[in-house]
Amino acid sequence: MYLRTTKRKNKDGSVVEYLQLAHNVRHPQTGSPVAEIVHNFGRADELNRDDLVRLCRSIARVCGLEVLDPLAAPGGSSARQEATGLPEDLKLIRTLDLGVPFVTEILWERLGIGPALRKVMTESRCDLEYEKALLAITANRLCEPESKLGVWDRWLSKVFLPSCAGLKLNQMYEAMDVLYRHIAKVEDSVFFHTANLFNLVVDLIFYDTTTAGFSIDEPDEDTEEGPGLRKYGHCLLYTSPSPRDRTRSRMPSSA
Repeated sequence: MYLRTTKRKNKDGSVVEYLQLAHNVRHPQTGSPVAEIVHNFGRADELNRDDLVRLCRSIARVCGLEVLDPLAAPGGSSARQEATGLPEDLKLIRTLDLGVPFVTEILWERLGIGPALRKVMTESRCDLEYEKALLAITANRLCEPESKLGVWDRWLSKVFLPSCAGLKLNQMYEAMDVLYRHIAKVEDSVFFHTANLFNLVVDLIFYDTTTAGFSIDEPDEDTEEGPGLRKYGHCLLYTSPSPRDRTRSRMPSSA
């Protein structure tokens, strides 16, 4: 891809130059390379030079390069504007992470987790802020896992999650106790909502609980009743006779 210059001669004898972003492709019949126009910048004498410099800097950042403009005043406001693309009178106070917290909150509602939590908390007359505390803890685990104190004290101030603004530290701690007391209702609600949402035919669900480890000298031998439980590497044991009993024990073993 390259910057292409074309010229056109007017009736009065003057010549006008045009700038285009182009790349070469093979002609389907002749096989010869021909220029294909990706973007027309317009007349060269009417282009805003600063716009082209900003484009150069944008491409240079991806390539790990630095563009030095010899016409820019060293350290001047024009140089700052070209480097950042920001107006001269605009001051950057702070930035907040948006992507992962935003997606987490959308999925929280779409998968029925938020509604399920709010329902059981309303029925049990609990503070609805506990649901927001659980949302904050979950979103944090997907970004940069912290303790409950770290989520409240450090992490929430770095992300854009307005629904969780104003949470108190005690709510972060108490939310897990509330969830534990009502976990069965929440799991059932989310399970059947998800099954209906994605139109799933579900007979079995595995719920990852915790990791248990043990060391052995020799792996268990297979018998007529089935394969040996303790093997080298990771051994997965599934026990769940019905969709309501969702248990998964993940037991890595090592020699």
